[in-house]
Amino acid sequence: MLRTVDKVVTAHQQREGGGFIVRRPLPTAGIDLVDPFLMIDEMGPIEYGPGEAVGAPAHPHRGFETVTYILSGSAEHRDSMGNHGVLEPGDVQWMTAGSGVVHAEMPSEKMRTQGGRVHGFQIWVNLPRAHKMTRPRYQQRAATEIPTATSDDGLAWVRVIAGKAMGVDAGIETFTPIQYLHYALQPGASVTQGVPPSHNALVYVFEGAVAIGKQQIQRGQMAVLSAGDAVRLNGTDGGQSQLLFLSGVPLNEPVARYGPFVMNAVGEIKKAMLDYSTGQMGTIAPEVR
Repeated sequence: MLRTVDKVVTAHQQREGGGFIVRRPLPTAGIDLVDPFLMIDEMGPIEYGPGEAVGAPAHPHRGFETVTYILSGSAEHRDSMGNHGVLEPGDVQWMTAGSGVVHAEMPSEKMRTQGGRVHGFQIWVNLPRAHKMTRPRYQQRAATEIPTATSDDGLAWVRVIAGKAMGVDAGIETFTPIQYLHYALQPGASVTQGVPPSHNALVYVFEGAVAIGKQQIQRGQMAVLSAGDAVRLNGTDGGQSQLLFLSGVPLNEPVARYGPFVMNAVGEIKKAMLDYSTGQMGTIAPEVR
């Protein structure tokens, strides 16, 4: 049974981190989460001049996973466990915050000195109660390590970050079964994407427009899908369309959230705040130049 559109949400804009603007379709008015997805932020697209690029200075997380996907520009990452790396276009970082980590996501040195175009996404995926205090870990994949596929007619392309599409499987390990797909559709493209019936599913369009059944989803809109075991995504006549397709098994657990902490009860949020304020989540070592 094909899934249809249950609800359409238009992303709002807000300022985050050191002052960068994000488009956020989730959470927004009337929809707090699409279990297990807690947040979707589209960063940019924006052009920075030399010395203008900003990021997210040191901040903590506990109880969920952050998935950062870079389309344009580059970002530098440092954390309280001593990890350090740079994300380039097409790269993905899947961070399981678990019991707690302090990290900073800043423009790379090249972006700081030369400027350039920045575009990407950060998605928050909730962790099951049993894994909220798991040891933090990272899975970082270079663009060349993320599988892609093209339809037989050449009109549809997909990058498989998690899950499966067009017969291609991703190599990311997730605590909760997840599909995370980046589709590009040319006019006339029609793709049927399988979706496990147990999953909640959504589509976020970030270029052009995509037709699902008789409904068109425009740039900056998120469609929450009905039940079913597949969804048909169609390109439109207005040029290339690009979208994120997300699906996952709902946890069906209580959600208590405050800023960078997502737990199951208010008392656990208070404990997270105390642990962070007393340094139990660690600190980021100063950068040596």
